[in-house]
Amino acid sequence: MIQFSAYKMLQTADGELPLDVNFTIEKGKFIAVYGNSGAGKTTILRILGGLTAAEQVNIKVDDVTWDDAEKKLHLAVQKRSIGFVFQDFALFPNLTVRENLEFALSKGDSKEIVSELIDLMELQSLQDNKPERLSGGQKQRVALARAIVRRPKILLLDEPLSALDDAMRFKLQDYILKIHQKYELTTIMISHSIAEIFKLSDHVLVIDKGRITKEGTPENVFSEQKISSKFQLTGEIISIKKSDIVYVVQVSSGNTIVKVIATEEEVANYTIGQKVLVASKAFNPIIQILS
Repeated sequence: MIQFSAYKMLQTADGELPLDVNFTIEKGKFIAVYGNSGAGKTTILRILGGLTAAEQVNIKVDDVTWDDAEKKLHLAVQKRSIGFVFQDFALFPNLTVRENLEFALSKGDSKEIVSELIDLMELQSLQDNKPERLSGGQKQRVALARAIVRRPKILLLDEPLSALDDAMRFKLQDYILKIHQKYELTTIMISHSIAEIFKLSDHVLVIDKGRITKEGTPENVFSEQKISSKFQLTGEIISIKKSDIVYVVQVSSGNTIVKVIATEEEVANYTIGQKVLVASKAFNPIIQILS
Protein backbone atom coordinates (compact mmCIF):
# COMPACT_ATOMS: atom_id res chain seq x y z
CA MET A 1 0.00 0.00 0.00
CA ILE A 2 1.16 3.53 -0.83
CA GLN A 3 0.24 6.37 1.52
CA PHE A 4 1.12 9.70 -0.06
CA SER A 5 0.76 13.22 1.27
CA ALA A 6 2.66 16.20 -0.13
CA TYR A 7 2.60 19.98 -0.31
CA LYS A 8 4.85 21.88 -2.69
CA MET A 9 4.73 25.36 -4.19
CA LEU A 10 5.07 25.08 -7.96
CA GLN A 11 6.32 27.80 -10.28
CA THR A 12 4.12 27.84 -13.39
CA ALA A 13 3.59 30.10 -16.39
CA ASP A 14 0.59 31.56 -14.54
CA GLY A 15 2.51 32.17 -11.32
CA GLU A 16 2.77 30.15 -8.13
CA LEU A 17 0.56 27.09 -7.75
CA PRO A 18 0.31 25.14 -4.47
CA LEU A 19 0.37 21.38 -5.03
CA ASP A 20 -1.52 19.85 -2.11
CA VAL A 21 -2.48 16.18 -2.52
CA ASN A 22 -3.23 13.23 -0.30
CA PHE A 23 -4.11 9.73 -1.46
CA THR A 24 -3.80 6.03 -0.68
CA ILE A 25 -3.20 3.31 -3.28
CA GLU A 26 -3.73 -0.39 -2.65
CA LYS A 27 -1.02 -2.81 -3.66
CA GLY A 28 -1.39 -4.22 -7.18
CA LYS A 29 -3.69 -1.49 -8.49
CA PHE A 30 -3.30 0.36 -11.79
CA ILE A 31 -3.85 4.07 -11.15
CA ALA A 32 -4.29 6.73 -13.83
CA VAL A 33 -3.53 10.39 -13.11
CA TYR A 34 -5.52 12.71 -15.37
CA GLY A 35 -5.67 16.48 -15.72
CA ASN A 36 -4.63 19.55 -17.68
CA SER A 37 -0.99 20.32 -18.42
CA GLY A 38 0.64 22.15 -15.52
CA ALA A 39 -1.75 20.72 -12.92
CA GLY A 40 1.08 19.02 -11.00
CA LYS A 41 0.79 15.43 -12.27
CA THR A 42 4.46 14.86 -13.12
CA THR A 43 5.56 16.51 -9.88
CA ILE A 44 3.54 13.94 -7.92
CA LEU A 45 5.40 11.10 -9.63
CA ARG A 46 8.76 12.81 -9.10
CA ILE A 47 8.06 13.35 -5.39
CA LEU A 48 7.04 9.70 -5.00
CA GLY A 49 10.20 8.61 -6.80
CA GLY A 50 12.42 10.82 -4.64
CA LEU A 51 13.49 12.98 -7.59
CA THR A 52 11.82 16.18 -6.37
CA ALA A 53 11.71 17.57 -2.83
CA ALA A 54 8.56 19.01 -1.26
CA GLU A 55 8.07 21.47 1.59
CA GLN A 56 5.80 19.01 3.37
CA VAL A 57 5.79 15.31 2.52
CA ASN A 58 4.95 11.99 4.08
CA ILE A 59 5.24 8.82 2.02
CA LYS A 60 4.88 5.26 3.29
CA VAL A 61 5.08 2.13 1.16
CA ASP A 62 4.04 -1.11 2.87
CA ASP A 63 4.48 0.65 6.25
CA VAL A 64 8.08 1.63 5.40
CA THR A 65 8.66 5.39 5.51
CA TRP A 66 10.18 6.79 2.32
CA ASP A 67 9.73 10.46 3.20
CA ASP A 68 8.84 12.33 6.36
CA ALA A 69 9.56 16.06 6.28
CA GLU A 70 8.90 16.55 10.01
CA LYS A 71 11.39 13.85 10.99
CA LYS A 72 13.76 14.86 8.17
CA LEU A 73 13.69 11.35 6.72
CA HIS A 74 14.35 10.89 3.00
CA LEU A 75 15.02 7.52 1.39
CA ALA A 76 17.51 7.80 -1.48
CA VAL A 77 16.17 7.31 -5.00
CA GLN A 78 18.24 4.18 -5.59
CA LYS A 79 16.80 2.57 -2.45
CA ARG A 80 13.18 3.03 -3.55
CA SER A 81 11.69 0.03 -5.30
CA ILE A 82 10.50 2.00 -8.33
CA GLY A 83 10.71 1.67 -12.10
CA PHE A 84 10.46 4.86 -14.17
CA VAL A 85 9.30 5.30 -17.76
CA PHE A 86 9.07 8.86 -19.02
CA GLN A 87 8.37 10.37 -22.44
CA ASP A 88 12.06 10.40 -23.39
CA PHE A 89 13.45 6.88 -23.60
CA ALA A 90 16.89 7.70 -22.07
CA LEU A 91 18.49 4.58 -23.52
CA PHE A 92 22.27 4.36 -23.71
CA PRO A 93 23.06 4.90 -27.42
CA ASN A 94 26.30 2.92 -27.33
CA LEU A 95 24.68 -0.22 -25.85
CA THR A 96 22.53 -2.86 -27.53
CA VAL A 97 19.00 -3.64 -26.35
CA ARG A 98 20.22 -6.54 -24.23
CA GLU A 99 23.11 -4.50 -22.85
CA ASN A 100 20.74 -1.66 -21.90
CA LEU A 101 18.70 -4.14 -19.86
CA GLU A 102 21.73 -5.81 -18.29
CA PHE A 103 23.17 -2.43 -17.31
CA ALA A 104 20.03 -1.77 -15.24
CA LEU A 105 20.53 -4.91 -13.14
CA SER A 106 21.71 -4.56 -9.57
CA LYS A 107 25.16 -5.95 -8.83
CA GLY A 108 25.04 -9.72 -8.43
CA ASP A 109 21.52 -10.08 -9.91
CA SER A 110 20.84 -12.97 -12.27
CA LYS A 111 20.56 -12.12 -15.97
CA GLU A 112 17.66 -14.56 -16.27
CA ILE A 113 15.07 -11.79 -16.01
CA VAL A 114 16.69 -10.00 -18.96
CA SER A 115 16.01 -12.97 -21.24
CA GLU A 116 12.52 -13.28 -19.73
CA LEU A 117 11.71 -9.64 -20.50
CA ILE A 118 13.16 -9.85 -24.01
CA ASP A 119 10.76 -12.73 -24.68
CA LEU A 120 7.81 -11.05 -22.95
CA MET A 121 8.26 -7.78 -24.86
CA GLU A 122 8.98 -9.61 -28.14
CA LEU A 123 12.44 -8.07 -28.51
CA GLN A 124 14.27 -11.25 -29.56
CA SER A 125 15.06 -10.04 -33.08
CA LEU A 126 16.12 -6.61 -31.79
CA GLN A 127 18.27 -7.56 -28.80
CA ASP A 128 21.58 -6.99 -30.61
CA ASN A 129 20.53 -3.65 -32.10
CA LYS A 130 21.53 -0.27 -30.71
CA PRO A 131 18.82 2.40 -30.09
CA GLU A 132 19.58 4.31 -33.30
CA ARG A 133 18.23 1.34 -35.28
CA LEU A 134 14.96 1.15 -33.32
CA SER A 135 11.61 2.82 -34.00
CA GLY A 136 9.89 4.93 -31.34
CA GLY A 137 7.63 2.06 -30.35
CA GLN A 138 10.56 -0.35 -30.14
CA LYS A 139 12.52 2.07 -27.96
CA GLN A 140 9.55 2.40 -25.65
CA ARG A 141 9.31 -1.38 -25.30
CA VAL A 142 12.97 -1.45 -24.31
CA ALA A 143 12.40 1.38 -21.81
CA LEU A 144 9.48 -0.54 -20.27
CA ALA A 145 11.54 -3.72 -20.02
CA ARG A 146 14.46 -1.86 -18.46
CA ALA A 147 12.17 -0.34 -15.81
CA ILE A 148 11.16 -3.85 -14.70
CA VAL A 149 14.62 -5.46 -14.63
CA ARG A 150 15.07 -4.90 -10.89
CA ARG A 151 11.53 -6.18 -10.16
CA PRO A 152 10.29 -2.94 -8.56
CA LYS A 153 7.22 -2.73 -6.39
CA ILE A 154 5.99 0.39 -8.18
CA LEU A 155 6.02 1.36 -11.86
CA LEU A 156 5.71 5.08 -12.70
CA LEU A 157 4.67 6.00 -16.25
CA ASP A 158 4.68 9.65 -17.35
CA GLU A 159 2.71 9.73 -20.63
CA PRO A 160 4.96 7.03 -22.12
CA LEU A 161 2.83 6.58 -25.26
CA SER A 162 1.87 10.16 -26.10
CA ALA A 163 4.29 10.51 -29.03
CA LEU A 164 3.26 7.26 -30.75
CA ASP A 165 0.68 6.73 -33.50
CA ASP A 166 -2.62 5.04 -32.65
CA ALA A 167 -1.70 1.55 -33.85
CA MET A 168 1.56 1.50 -31.91
CA ARG A 169 -0.06 3.07 -28.85
CA PHE A 170 -2.72 0.33 -28.69
CA LYS A 171 -0.03 -2.36 -29.00
CA LEU A 172 2.13 -0.80 -26.28
CA GLN A 173 -0.91 -0.58 -23.99
CA ASP A 174 -1.16 -4.36 -24.22
CA TYR A 175 2.52 -4.72 -23.25
CA ILE A 176 2.07 -2.39 -20.27
CA LEU A 177 -0.94 -4.35 -19.04
CA LYS A 178 0.93 -7.63 -19.50
CA ILE A 179 3.90 -6.36 -17.45
CA HIS A 180 1.63 -4.94 -14.74
CA GLN A 181 -0.18 -8.25 -14.30
CA LYS A 182 2.77 -10.65 -14.66
CA TYR A 183 5.01 -8.88 -12.13
CA GLU A 184 2.12 -7.89 -9.82
CA LEU A 185 3.09 -4.24 -9.89
CA THR A 186 1.44 -1.19 -8.43
CA THR A 187 1.37 1.08 -11.48
CA ILE A 188 0.76 4.83 -11.62
CA MET A 189 0.39 6.31 -15.09
CA ILE A 190 -0.12 9.88 -16.25
CA SER A 191 -2.31 9.99 -19.35
CA HIS A 192 -4.45 12.49 -21.28
CA SER A 193 -6.24 9.70 -23.18
CA ILE A 194 -9.57 8.68 -21.67
CA ALA A 195 -9.64 5.60 -23.90
CA GLU A 196 -6.22 4.57 -22.59
CA ILE A 197 -7.35 5.12 -19.00
CA PHE A 198 -10.46 2.97 -19.54
CA LYS A 199 -8.38 0.16 -21.04
CA LEU A 200 -5.64 0.04 -18.43
CA SER A 201 -6.58 1.51 -15.06
CA ASP A 202 -8.61 0.43 -12.03
CA HIS A 203 -8.82 3.89 -10.48
CA VAL A 204 -8.42 7.50 -11.64
CA LEU A 205 -7.13 10.57 -9.82
CA VAL A 206 -8.21 13.80 -11.51
CA ILE A 207 -5.78 16.65 -10.77
CA ASP A 208 -6.72 20.30 -11.29
CA LYS A 209 -4.59 23.24 -10.17
CA GLY A 210 -2.58 21.16 -7.74
CA ARG A 211 -5.46 19.35 -6.06
CA ILE A 212 -7.35 16.09 -6.49
CA THR A 213 -10.80 17.20 -7.62
CA LYS A 214 -12.27 13.78 -8.38
CA GLU A 215 -11.37 10.12 -8.07
CA GLY A 216 -12.96 6.74 -8.68
CA THR A 217 -13.27 4.12 -11.37
CA PRO A 218 -12.87 5.35 -14.97
CA GLU A 219 -16.55 4.75 -15.58
CA ASN A 220 -17.63 6.78 -12.54
CA VAL A 221 -15.20 9.62 -13.26
CA PHE A 222 -15.82 10.07 -16.98
CA SER A 223 -19.28 8.71 -17.80
CA GLU A 224 -21.00 11.81 -16.43
CA GLN A 225 -19.65 13.88 -19.31
CA LYS A 226 -22.44 15.38 -21.43
CA ILE A 227 -22.44 15.49 -25.21
CA SER A 228 -23.85 17.97 -27.68
CA SER A 229 -27.32 17.40 -29.11
CA LYS A 230 -25.76 17.69 -32.58
CA PHE A 231 -25.30 13.98 -32.59
CA GLN A 232 -22.58 12.97 -34.99
CA LEU A 233 -19.06 12.34 -33.81
CA THR A 234 -16.09 10.07 -34.32
CA GLY A 235 -14.20 8.27 -31.60
CA GLU A 236 -12.88 4.90 -30.49
CA ILE A 237 -14.53 2.01 -28.69
CA ILE A 238 -13.25 1.72 -25.13
CA SER A 239 -15.67 -0.75 -23.57
CA ILE A 240 -18.16 -3.45 -24.63
CA LYS A 241 -20.29 -4.88 -21.83
CA LYS A 242 -23.33 -7.14 -21.84
CA SER A 243 -26.43 -5.84 -20.03
CA ASP A 244 -29.33 -8.29 -19.90
CA ILE A 245 -30.11 -9.16 -23.53
CA VAL A 246 -28.27 -6.22 -25.11
CA TYR A 247 -24.77 -4.79 -25.05
CA VAL A 248 -23.58 -1.35 -23.95
CA VAL A 249 -20.78 0.00 -26.13
CA GLN A 250 -18.85 3.00 -24.80
CA VAL A 251 -17.16 5.28 -27.32
CA SER A 252 -14.59 7.94 -26.39
CA SER A 253 -14.52 11.13 -28.46
CA GLY A 254 -12.14 13.75 -27.09
CA ASN A 255 -13.12 14.06 -23.44
CA THR A 256 -16.66 12.79 -24.02
CA ILE A 257 -17.96 9.27 -23.37
CA VAL A 258 -20.99 8.07 -25.36
CA LYS A 259 -22.94 4.95 -24.47
CA VAL A 260 -24.67 3.12 -27.33
CA ILE A 261 -26.98 0.09 -27.11
CA ALA A 262 -26.08 -2.69 -29.55
CA THR A 263 -27.19 -6.23 -30.32
CA GLU A 264 -25.05 -9.35 -30.02
CA GLU A 265 -24.85 -9.50 -33.82
CA GLU A 266 -23.59 -5.91 -34.00
CA VAL A 267 -20.93 -6.23 -31.29
CA ALA A 268 -19.46 -9.25 -33.07
CA ASN A 269 -17.94 -6.69 -35.47
CA TYR A 270 -16.59 -4.36 -32.77
CA THR A 271 -13.24 -4.42 -31.01
CA ILE A 272 -11.69 -2.26 -28.28
CA GLY A 273 -9.70 0.60 -29.82
CA GLN A 274 -11.66 0.52 -33.10
CA LYS A 275 -12.34 3.92 -34.69
CA VAL A 276 -16.06 4.49 -35.27
CA LEU A 277 -18.65 7.09 -36.20
CA VAL A 278 -21.59 7.56 -33.81
CA ALA A 279 -24.65 9.13 -35.42
CA SER A 280 -28.37 9.48 -34.77
CA LYS A 281 -30.99 7.40 -36.54
CA ALA A 282 -34.60 7.92 -35.54
CA PHE A 283 -33.35 9.37 -32.23
CA ASN A 284 -31.36 6.23 -31.43
CA PRO A 285 -27.56 6.44 -31.76
CA ILE A 286 -25.89 3.92 -34.05
CA ILE A 287 -22.26 2.96 -34.56
CA GLN A 288 -20.59 2.81 -37.96
CA ILE A 289 -17.10 1.32 -38.29
CA LEU A 290 -14.58 3.59 -40.00
CA SER A 291 -12.14 1.97 -42.40
